[in-house]
Amino acid sequence: MQFPESWLRAFCNPALNTQELAELLTMSGLEVEELRPVAPPFHGIVVAEIVEAVQHPDADRLRVCKVNAGGPELLQIVCGAPNARVGIRVPLATVGAELPPGEDGKPFKIKVGKLRGVESFGMLCSARELKLTEDHGGLLELAADAPLGQNIREHLQLDDTLFTLKLTPNLAHALSVYGIAREVSALTGTPLNAPAITPAAVTHQDKLPVRVEAADLCGRFSGRIVRGVNTKAITPAWMVDRLARCGQRSVSPLVDISNYVMFELGRPSHIFDLDKIHNELVVRWGRKGEQLKLLNGNTIELDETVGVIADSQQVESLAGIMGGDATAVSDDTTNVYVEAAFWWPKAVMGRSRRFNFSTDAGHRFERGVDPSGTTDHIERITQLIVEICGGQAGPMDDHVVALPERKPVALRVDRAAKVIGMPVTQADCETVFKRLGLDFSVTAPDVLTVLPPTFRFDLQIEEDLIEEVVRVLGYSKLPATPPLAPVVGKVPSETRRSVHALRHAVAARDYFETINFSFVEARWERELAGNEQPIQLLNPIAAPLAVMRSSLMGSLVQVLRNNLARKAPRVRVFEIGRVFLRDASVEESDTTIAGVRQPLRLAGLAWGTADQQQWGERDRPVDFFDVKGDIEALLAPRALQFEATVHPALHPGRSARVLLDGVEIGVVGELHPKWRQSYELPSAPVLFELALDAVLARLVPQGKGVARLQAVQRDLAVIVGEQVTHASLMNAIHSSGETLVRSARLFDVFKPAQPTAELKAGERSLAVRLELLDDDNTLTDERIEQAMAKVVARLGEQLGARLRG
Repeated sequence: MQFPESWLRAFCNPALNTQELAELLTMSGLEVEELRPVAPPFHGIVVAEIVEAVQHPDADRLRVCKVNAGGPELLQIVCGAPNARVGIRVPLATVGAELPPGEDGKPFKIKVGKLRGVESFGMLCSARELKLTEDHGGLLELAADAPLGQNIREHLQLDDTLFTLKLTPNLAHALSVYGIAREVSALTGTPLNAPAITPAAVTHQDKLPVRVEAADLCGRFSGRIVRGVNTKAITPAWMVDRLARCGQRSVSPLVDISNYVMFELGRPSHIFDLDKIHNELVVRWGRKGEQLKLLNGNTIELDETVGVIADSQQVESLAGIMGGDATAVSDDTTNVYVEAAFWWPKAVMGRSRRFNFSTDAGHRFERGVDPSGTTDHIERITQLIVEICGGQAGPMDDHVVALPERKPVALRVDRAAKVIGMPVTQADCETVFKRLGLDFSVTAPDVLTVLPPTFRFDLQIEEDLIEEVVRVLGYSKLPATPPLAPVVGKVPSETRRSVHALRHAVAARDYFETINFSFVEARWERELAGNEQPIQLLNPIAAPLAVMRSSLMGSLVQVLRNNLARKAPRVRVFEIGRVFLRDASVEESDTTIAGVRQPLRLAGLAWGTADQQQWGERDRPVDFFDVKGDIEALLAPRALQFEATVHPALHPGRSARVLLDGVEIGVVGELHPKWRQSYELPSAPVLFELALDAVLARLVPQGKGVARLQAVQRDLAVIVGEQVTHASLMNAIHSSGETLVRSARLFDVFKPAQPTAELKAGERSLAVRLELLDDDNTLTDERIEQAMAKVVARLGEQLGARLRG
């Protein structure tokens, strides 16, 4: 929000200098981001009128002018500006004047000079030479009644300061010069000068039929017809200057008036060319397939989530955001329809971002604009139209459909004192509310109930009122005492490690952490997660990032692609983040959203060589078993099971689901070949994704004495079918019921190139090393043989295994 200090002081002029005023606003929550002078320093420049202009005798592009600067004699000035003509009043830099510093940082001093043999006693100036604008089209033409000889800084009010405020979204009531003046008045007690709004004289009874079909889009719609408007009139210089100092260029009288009232009072409005409207205006939601060409030249596609103003034939305006090109005013316009409405903030919020642009109107409406001032503001616009462009006003047409409910908010004085941290009395709170113009009543001892005004959308809970009290009383009055509170450390459970510790553990496995957006491309969800109906974003920050992710794999694949685009030879990354799943059983609460489950997950990706390049080992590509080992190391000493599975993102023969205590906690596998080709990857990465809660859980360490007796190892080679997996082999051994078997490890797999008498087609030999131990007694050969026989029998029963000869 940018505005000139002089405009603010026209409404409220406290006894503060510029710096003190800026400090006051900042300390009250309206942060002043920048203070900037309207014009750079210069002096000796006055208003002058050209009374004679003749061609230079020796230069085609120069003219010799006689100018009246209010002195006893005319001054001769040689000028090359194309618009130097008799009768205009322009800035004159007299001899001895200093123009703003140039690129070298030094001021330019005006002296008596000669141009092609003709003396010049000064210089006529353009706006660019005075560093007021970048316009270099010629001399800066002043008003015809500008006093001759007056200092140009005084005439153009150049000793002014531009304030730029950085407002938070809850301060919609401060998005106007009058709104800020209202805050300054409350903070300082200085009287507030409200703008004088005189109702227009009604000279005809014409009304445009209006229907509001969507009460959830528009709560109030006001309008008026003004006939006989001269759109070729010139916008007054004072209005052009104020608009320019708010960062808005002058366009045309009607557009300038609408913008001026928006900056002045905070209400965006729109002026239609009445003769281009077909029969009526209808306020409704858009329809699928409708199109609208906007004032900025863009043609957009509409749907049912966008509010519009239409007539009987077509859509004419994007509600609360921007008008349409079809009914825009032009030089040929003679009759206009002035509209001011209250659009519900949720109905406007984010709509302009969907079409990749933003407007001042949308910025204000999505934060909340006073619904009570529509008619007053139309009167103000009408007043300016009649003054500048002429015309005859019709009657006001006001449609009140549904206005925001003003819910009372109670303030407990003792609660306010506790939150603020200093003594606050009921009288202090009452004084603050009176200065802010808040209606209140005493509903109980030390309890004030406030009915928020229509322009304050931010007063909803008790803390909002407490904030008003302390900022008006002044943050500087808060005592500089440190808070006193017991410091109690939160002791985490030993059965759960912290997310921070897990990050370190994954990083120790040579993975780098990445942090990605929770919103992703719909293609990733469809292809890599098999999710045909992801949760759609209403207002995506970018067109591709349109859905919420249900898997972290798509984000990691994109990270891999970004790294490969930068020629990374090896990529190992992980992410800990939320995914978003549809779940009708989830109810609305402070931490949940109805119908959406948001679990945390750990996912990783490995691509390239298994290890860093080294002299002692040849490079080999990372494979399924490398990443499987990483997962087992992260969850050790808990035992995991891996079972073949089918996953939309993974290779059907090189992927597995991860089981912990019989419960599936995630998947691991190589990227599917078709996605490797589709995403243009030179080779397939290996990915995993696990439920974070399962990874964070851990076993509490339990002490165990060192075995007093020596363990015995026995090797066992069995012939089994090729379909027998490592997991089924280990399950059969450990389920044999033999208590002497403490561990089993597969150390050899053998399959001959051609079938033999012992190993037939479809069979292979698996060699296992068993460790046997009895904590209390020394093992005898007899007990060992019995245990081995029991294991072999179990393998035969469960897997059809037989001993290899």
